[in-house]
Amino acid sequence: MEITDIAGVYCNGVKEGKFGLGLVKCSGTVAGVFTRNKIKAAPVIVCTENIADGYVKGIIVNSGNANAFTGEQGIEDAREMCRIAAGLFGCNEWEVAVASTGVIGRRLDMEWIRVKAPEVYAGLGNTKAHADNFARSIITTDRFVKKTCSEKARIAAVAKGAGMIAPNMATMLCFIFTSAKFDSGELYEMLRKAVDRSFNRLTVDGDTSTNDTVLLVSTGRERVDAGIFEEELEKVCYSLAKQMARDGEGTTRVFEVAVDGAASDEDADRIARTVASSLLVKTAIFGCDPNWGRIVAAVGYSGADVDEKITLSFENQTDRVLLVDCGRPVGNEREARELLKNSEEFVIKIELEKGKGKGFAIGCDLSYDYVKLNSEYTT
Repeated sequence: MEITDIAGVYCNGVKEGKFGLGLVKCSGTVAGVFTRNKIKAAPVIVCTENIADGYVKGIIVNSGNANAFTGEQGIEDAREMCRIAAGLFGCNEWEVAVASTGVIGRRLDMEWIRVKAPEVYAGLGNTKAHADNFARSIITTDRFVKKTCSEKARIAAVAKGAGMIAPNMATMLCFIFTSAKFDSGELYEMLRKAVDRSFNRLTVDGDTSTNDTVLLVSTGRERVDAGIFEEELEKVCYSLAKQMARDGEGTTRVFEVAVDGAASDEDADRIARTVASSLLVKTAIFGCDPNWGRIVAAVGYSGADVDEKITLSFENQTDRVLLVDCGRPVGNEREARELLKNSEEFVIKIELEKGKGKGFAIGCDLSYDYVKLNSEYTT
């Protein structure tokens, strides 16, 4: 299932070197969740304003330039993008959602956007090829396109994101489309919960972007049970979050930190996010070093209510290696090293004796390639 399988959605995009432009024509109700960074990119500000009434007729997005920290001119450029798209879609500029991703602090090449937008619009369609064009147009350092769907709830989504990702969403753009009929208020509540259970659990490098944008658009053609839709929406967002972790710049392993027995769910989440964000933990995993002491240390400085009664294990789909049993090291480092070597994905399971709180976070290792790519990003 592609985003173009959702009735009433037409899209296309173009990628030229580092720069891309994508368009989506879609009339329906809309909800959005945006970055928590206090330095918000111009398109985030303009998009928030434009979708405030809960309705949208199209989306325009560019990659290669974030249009962030660009002052009033950046705001005008974001609005100009909306005007360009509105002229093509035959609607008002405030009925267009806008998003950007890329380098911070540089003006958009508005002439390139003016030239390319009609070319992209002329190729709008509702085939897999059109959806793939749009998906490619929004990526930056991504090694692959992120997309997923739910036939059960008539949801399809595409996203970009690889680096500068931390659990205040992630450095990401995500566009989710559905033919399920819901008003914008219902969409927002379901999207907010799904984002909190997926993108807000993801950390690659601890940095939170200026441009994070997740949009959920409903063309309202079909009736879907709200409970089923909410459950499937969370699965869609979780799948995309895992794909982002897998594509984390230079990533070789993805892991989930699962915490049980904390004093509260909030403490469990705090512990999970702290461990998943630890640079020492991430580099140890890259080297297949089962240095559980780094994990225990991160648990201790997380700010949660903890003591030394910690049980710690590594688990994949077939094996579990216990490293610490209720505060007592058990000496299975060799087995744990083998599990890491043979697992592209695994779970760090942390069990406490403080209560019934549960939480999780998604992380990945930190490799040499991450340093190389990000040391050369603007050049």
